[in-house]
Amino acid sequence: MDEVRGALGLGPDWTRCWTATWRYAGNEVNCPVRDLGSVPAAGCEPVRRFSWRRDQRHRSGLQFLVSTGRHHGFESLEEARLLLALDFAADLVNVLAQPLRLRYSTRSGPREHIPDFLAFSRTGRWLIDVRPAARVTQQDRVAFAASAEVALLLGWRYVVVTGWKPHVTSTLDTLSAQRRPLTDRLGMADALVAAVAAGPRPFGELAGSTVAPPVARAWLLHLLWQRRLGVELGSALSETSLVCAGKEYR
Repeated sequence: MDEVRGALGLGPDWTRCWTATWRYAGNEVNCPVRDLGSVPAAGCEPVRRFSWRRDQRHRSGLQFLVSTGRHHGFESLEEARLLLALDFAADLVNVLAQPLRLRYSTRSGPREHIPDFLAFSRTGRWLIDVRPAARVTQQDRVAFAASAEVALLLGWRYVVVTGWKPHVTSTLDTLSAQRRPLTDRLGMADALVAAVAAGPRPFGELAGSTVAPPVARAWLLHLLWQRRLGVELGSALSETSLVCAGKEYR
């Protein structure tokens, strides 16, 4: 961001001159960016509507998050992947799509930008933009730099998600298949947790050591999502991935 920060109009009164608009209970609220920290987690709505048309080039939809217990809108598959990653991160409390319209100044004049998400976590707030690396333009960089300045002012974190490594998306997709509550009629959860108490064991071996390996595989995925079991995420999940004891976050 440093190379484009110079394009921003960061005068002495920029925190008062830059403004933000957000929607609360159906009404638009405007304020200087210095007061934006008062945005509540509940009751807010996207500042613009999502579009669904037959000829649109991006794919919009709704993603259900276990962390919040409800669906959240997205405007691309990249945004859907981000929502899934936020759900897996375990600290998520709420997330708002299209959270605010930022009006900021540059040396060439005023501009607007709508970040993609504002995530509320137990450790703070994250302002997030999602844009594939190949599609990031110079104008995008300036908008991202403006968002970063506002986040820094408010004590929020800011990140631009430009892509994912293939093994990350494949592992998240696999784990998310069993993220919802399961009925444990065979007592699999406690048995699998106990089986790694003495040390890590390969995923396939651990499932095969039970009375019902197919059921155990589903429970292993569920327990990994819930953090009651842990696994190294530096490579794709496989039969040889070492499963260890974890910590339950939910």
